[in-house]
Amino acid sequence: MLRLTDVHLSYGHVQALRGVSMEVAAGEIVTLIGANGAGKSSTLKAISGMHAVSSGNIELEQARIDGVPPHEIVGRGISHCPEGRRIFYDLSVRENLMMGGYLLSKHEMAERLEYVLDLFPRMRERIGQAGGTLSGGEQQMLAIARALMCKPRLLMLDEPSLGLAPLMVEKIFETVLDLKKSASLTILLVEQNACAALEISDRGYVLETGRVILQGESAALRSDERVVKAYLGG
Repeated sequence: MLRLTDVHLSYGHVQALRGVSMEVAAGEIVTLIGANGAGKSSTLKAISGMHAVSSGNIELEQARIDGVPPHEIVGRGISHCPEGRRIFYDLSVRENLMMGGYLLSKHEMAERLEYVLDLFPRMRERIGQAGGTLSGGEQQMLAIARALMCKPRLLMLDEPSLGLAPLMVEKIFETVLDLKKSASLTILLVEQNACAALEISDRGYVLETGRVILQGESAALRSDERVVKAYLGG
């Protein structure tokens, strides 16, 4: 479904990605793990068109999308839920969700809103509440729900558990698994909580200083001595 081939990305003189190659097959949950600054978020930003790649190819279903404007990438079926939630604090839950469906017609918007509210009943309860008044966990749910409004086939989640209490972290990961099963979504997950990410994902890539240093089935990565020592507290 998604393929990156030898992707390089720089911020000025700082090289964030150094030849990243990876694949995500339809229906998978694939996780990217690594230390802060390893290039995980930069990989998602390259895919969503938020930052132009210096070189390399990014393909969605064999069509190149590197160089395509971000709104067109959304229209092609990729949705990016960024780190830090980035909800609109002064807008209501309903208005936040409608912002996520800006490419839809009025009829499609109404249908999709009902679909998303069925997936996230708590958002229906908070529909008229300002986004900034929600708890941290509720804000993360809103961010994911907003990302789903544009009918993505590939959902990219950047640090969905960041700053949340342990019980809410468990709930968020349950939600990710449910989305894969009930919504038939393909999910690319960036997550600092490597243990939890490898538990729910099918495959994983380990990034270090902008390079992929390990890849494989998540079960195999969980037992890899290098991964255990560096990321799983072994």
